[in-house]
Parts: sequence; structure tokens; C-alpha cells
Amino acid sequence: MRVIKYGNSILRMKAKPVEEINDSIHELADNMIQTMREYEGIGLAAPQVAESKALFVIDLSLIEEGVEPKAIINPEIISKSGVSVFEEGCLCIPGIREEVKRPEIIQVKYQDIEGNLHEEEIDGLKARVFQHEIDHLHGVLFVDRLGTMKRKLLQKQLKKIAEEEQGKA
Repeated sequence: MRVIKYGNSILRMKAKPVEEINDSIHELADNMIQTMREYEGIGLAAPQVAESKALFVIDLSLIEEGVEPKAIINPEIISKSGVSVFEEGCLCIPGIREEVKRPEIIQVKYQDIEGNLHEEEIDGLKARVFQHEIDHLHGVLFVDRLGTMKRKLLQKQLKKIAEEEQGKA
């Protein structure tokens, strides 16, 4: 699967909820996990591979022992607290990494690939990845969360990425 880049209009659309978890959703999740690994990411949202579905995959095995990658379907943040600032990057915006301020702890609700409903409180890097990927499902990119001055400084790089993406579309 090709990860689309900044400038592609799909990245700005709100993803549609997954109505039914069927074979095509299982296949999409498997392909996304494979793609995320190829690109050495720890999270990948369906809109990043041009699929308007409320689904993302996460793989924290690089930082947590014994954790398997998994699909998160129709996620929703119920509550948030605290503040954390941490450097983020995105497969859709290659070469740019910036510090982003986000809530430290979030309460989330989602379905797994088997359709089971989960509700849990998460923090740290897992909470950050969830928030970053949920943003993708709402058409928001991490650069949107930067200050005006920082975004201005990145404008040339973002324009170049967008122009390259338009050439591939």
C-alpha cells in the first residue's frame, strides 16, 4: 500500500465509521500493519492509505515487550487530562518532526478487529499515538497543532511535499 503525503485532500476528510467488521476490514487492517512495518511507523490510520474508514493500526512492540500490532476501529476519546509535550513525526509528512502538546492521559472507547468493545484509560506514548491517529480520522495533521510561527517556518517544506504528492496523484 502507498502512504499518501501531505497535500492529498483525503488527509483532510473526516473518515466514515466502520459499520461492519468483515473480511475486507480484516484484509485492510492486515495490509495496513504490513505497510506500517515497511515504513517503520508505530501507527497508521486508514486515511493515510487513501481509505476513508475510522480505523487505525498501532504497533508499540519497539517500546513494549510482548505487544502485538493491533487494529483500533471507530475510536473515540471520552475524556482527557494532563499535558505532555513530545516530538512527533508522521509518515504523511516525511522529514518533519516537531514537538506537539497533547493531553497526557486519555479515556478511549473503541472496537477491536473481532468487534469487541473496549474502554480504557491510557497514557504515555500509547496515548500520544492514539491521539495522533484519531486526529487523522478527523482530517487533522500534527502540523495543525503547532503554533502559527512554527507552521510559517515549515511552509516551504510542506509545500514541497504537497507538490511531490500532486505529481503522484
